[in-house]
Amino acid sequence: MIEDFLKYLKYELNRSELTVKGYGDDLRAFEEYFHDTDKGLTWKDIDSDIIRNWVESMIDKGNSARSVCRRLSSLRTFYRWALSRNIVDKDPAYNIKGPKRTKPLPQYLRETEINSLVDDCEWKDDYTDTRARTIIILLYETGMRLAELIGLNDNDIDWEAMQLKVTGKRDKQRIIPFGDELAQELQRYIKRRDGDVARKSEALFLTKSGERMNRNQVRYDVKKNLSRVSTLKKRTPHVLRHTFATAMLNHDAGLESVKKLLGHESLTTTEIYTHTTFEQLKKVYKEAHPRA
Repeated sequence: MIEDFLKYLKYELNRSELTVKGYGDDLRAFEEYFHDTDKGLTWKDIDSDIIRNWVESMIDKGNSARSVCRRLSSLRTFYRWALSRNIVDKDPAYNIKGPKRTKPLPQYLRETEINSLVDDCEWKDDYTDTRARTIIILLYETGMRLAELIGLNDNDIDWEAMQLKVTGKRDKQRIIPFGDELAQELQRYIKRRDGDVARKSEALFLTKSGERMNRNQVRYDVKKNLSRVSTLKKRTPHVLRHTFATAMLNHDAGLESVKKLLGHESLTTTEIYTHTTFEQLKKVYKEAHPRA
């Protein structure tokens, strides 16, 4: 049943491989739980009590409310699909509520930190550091997602129009403009790459062996270098996306414009950054006002 459902997600709903994998992991975790409870149980036998007990067991193990709610959402989607195809005759997840979760504010680098990293820190004059610096500047100046960066090819850069074509979630494409600084960094990187690396891929960012970089390789480069200027617990490519959005709003960019640049479907998703900027404003007020 799980494999049939995952094929439905991939081929009928056109969900990304990462999304499909996430659903598969969540459903297999639940399947393992109810088999540990009773090896004779099948998906058709599940009732609401078993799902509630699963939710409670995840909370007892220290899983975050966000993680529990995500797994529960996967289970709901699965049972809606199974019910629509008459594979099961009831949806035991229908009325199950997950734990309440508070949305943490996005973590981001202060402008002084990102400027220090790009302008003041010492970078080696080799391929690895040239690539890492270019990736960090690209993420900060465009706000693109990690998957979008990995998917970039050389022909996605329009040098004349000064814009990038990126492929986002659900294979939706959008255009992101860029400025002179990023243009110079990209040209410098490409010149170094073409001189040092034997290409085996059309990708923009390559490993030393000429293959397209993967998620973990980019994460490693970003974390290693963000650690030079920041003590944030999260030092990921997504932090640079948050940093881009926060910087844009702090410098009077319109919310709708930031939404389009980030590739958000809903303005509500983008609005969380207004809370981030307000928190920064409160901090400045408390530090600056003599009676605050």
